[in-house]
Amino acid sequence: MRRLPPERRRELVGMVRELGPRFAERAPKYDRDASFPFENYDDLRSIGFLGLCIPEQYGGLGADLATYALVAEEIGRYCGSTALTFNMHTATCLLTGPIADDLDWTEEERAQLEARRERLYRGILEEGNIHSQPFSEGVQTGALEGYLTTAIPVEGGYRVTGKKIFASLSDAAQFHNVLAMVPGDDQVRFLGVPADAEGVSTEGEWDPLGMRGTVSKNLIMRDVFVASENEWLPAGGFNQAAQRWPFMYLTLSFTFLGLMQGAIDFARDYLVGQGGPGERREIPQKQHGWADMLLKHEQAQSLTYRLLAEMHRDPEPELVKRAWAAVVSTMETAPEVAALAIRVCGGRSLLKPLALERIYRDARCGATMLPWSVDVCLERLGRYQLFDDQTAPA
Repeated sequence: MRRLPPERRRELVGMVRELGPRFAERAPKYDRDASFPFENYDDLRSIGFLGLCIPEQYGGLGADLATYALVAEEIGRYCGSTALTFNMHTATCLLTGPIADDLDWTEEERAQLEARRERLYRGILEEGNIHSQPFSEGVQTGALEGYLTTAIPVEGGYRVTGKKIFASLSDAAQFHNVLAMVPGDDQVRFLGVPADAEGVSTEGEWDPLGMRGTVSKNLIMRDVFVASENEWLPAGGFNQAAQRWPFMYLTLSFTFLGLMQGAIDFARDYLVGQGGPGERREIPQKQHGWADMLLKHEQAQSLTYRLLAEMHRDPEPELVKRAWAAVVSTMETAPEVAALAIRVCGGRSLLKPLALERIYRDARCGATMLPWSVDVCLERLGRYQLFDDQTAPA
């Protein structure tokens, strides 16, 4: 995977940092109303960030996975729901762009990939399309198993039937990019289901603890026609990506590194007297809590970025183990840092619409997110080098 030079990475992070104060100002509304951050997406679209990870030859900004991590962390610092939903959109661009370029294809498959992703990227860059990527069905935790959504081949495409749960951007995306199985075939299909297609609907109430602006309702597909040109990867391409580039499952965690930084920002303002009744930085107990927050954030962040510097196609088991450890570290540390900030800042920090109580609720949601939830990663870490099953599962 091509890596951007450091100065370009800093430039892209700086562009989204300029939007940060606007995102932070709007975040309480999205949280209160459990509404999607459309205004934030308008801002991201205006600076070309819907194409952040679209390769430059297609008109995108050409960001690699590590650059995306820095950008996602910066967005999460100001609005967790915007960062997490932006991940779903950007993950499709990464999967069909730099990750796909690192995989093996026949000449026919390569030609198909080029034609399909050119259409995909044109819709994003010229029409402003937003893409969701709802995979979860609540059946199995593995990336390549447990999909009950079916894709029946028909003339010109597929008839897709199934249900996806926690489908972020459910009422906002123009395309829902889903995984489906053709009966009798073990190759996973990666299909772009138009949100306005006949047979597509969303259902269920959306009133969760945190990440309320993601609007992650259930996505229902009943005999939906999906044209062949909306099969974003050749058949079996997702299988190959999940097995050879498992680091794509890290992307959810970047948002939670940003939430940690948001909690630290809040605590710093409080301690120096900007967000509370007066300075508290001279109190030793406050200093200890502050130091603990910084240490925990540095530990989680360092592990993640070490991994991003080392990652490569067809990783050895040791590197996949480190990826599981990075996810657990980030997802478990984010609520710990937010809780420390509450302790340091005191009872006033629990009041709405102050940012910290929202950050804590958002941070608490990370541990459950599949396919690499904390429980899944801990189960795999718990067997690592203790049993003979050393093949790292996706």
